[in-house]
Amino acid sequence: MLDYFTVTITPFQSDRRISVLLPKGYETTDKRYPVLYMHDGQNLFIDSEASFGVSWGIKDYLEQESNLEIIVVGIDCNHEGFERFNEYAPWENRELGQRLFNDENLTGGKGKEYIDYLALELKPLIDEKYRTLPEETAMAGSSMGGLISTYAVCKYPHIYKRIASLSSAYWINQREIEAYILESDLSEVERFYLDVGTKEDTSFINHQIYIDSSQSVYDLLVKKVGKVCFDVVEDAVHNEAAWRKRLPAMFGFLYN
Repeated sequence: MLDYFTVTITPFQSDRRISVLLPKGYETTDKRYPVLYMHDGQNLFIDSEASFGVSWGIKDYLEQESNLEIIVVGIDCNHEGFERFNEYAPWENRELGQRLFNDENLTGGKGKEYIDYLALELKPLIDEKYRTLPEETAMAGSSMGGLISTYAVCKYPHIYKRIASLSSAYWINQREIEAYILESDLSEVERFYLDVGTKEDTSFINHQIYIDSSQSVYDLLVKKVGKVCFDVVEDAVHNEAAWRKRLPAMFGFLYN
């Protein structure tokens, strides 16, 4: 069952749709469930709602995997222009914003406020509204959603115990995210899943930049997190159809 409601992301005074996928049997039991927060919520569940016509297919996947009972919370990205870049980048990178979108207003750097909102306002709301296991909270995202998820676990490692970062755009804030990982205590983090495809070309960023960027982050994480998986996926490209194929690997590592 999919449940929808709208919140105001208070740091930005921006209304945003929240999609909540509840597990089968939720309405007929009193069980409590782990929660997985995911970015780009419009692309997660239903093809017709996805930005490019193909979703991750998470609803179909979890309905078929009857042994995996979790609540998935999708937060839509900001659809205004390229504001997603600003909100999913924890640190400013004016040069890349200009090069990627030819827009001097795209600086990044709003990701810190976005993650504070998710941890301090949205999570308490979800825990009140639904039967959750508040101590069993995970986060996942792709591309810049992977970057901001990695930032989130460094900022709130006592909240986000399991993380998945697919096709991560770490290169946007490479030095900053590596430094943040190094200085963070990630001893409470249980599992971290990373992957990257060998055909991840986007704009002027080629596949080798994606691979090297994720490899550098993995080399740091493997020393700080109990269980880390890093998979380089042959011929995988940078879109939702590719991430859909990796759901068994992602969910299998996070929850099995």
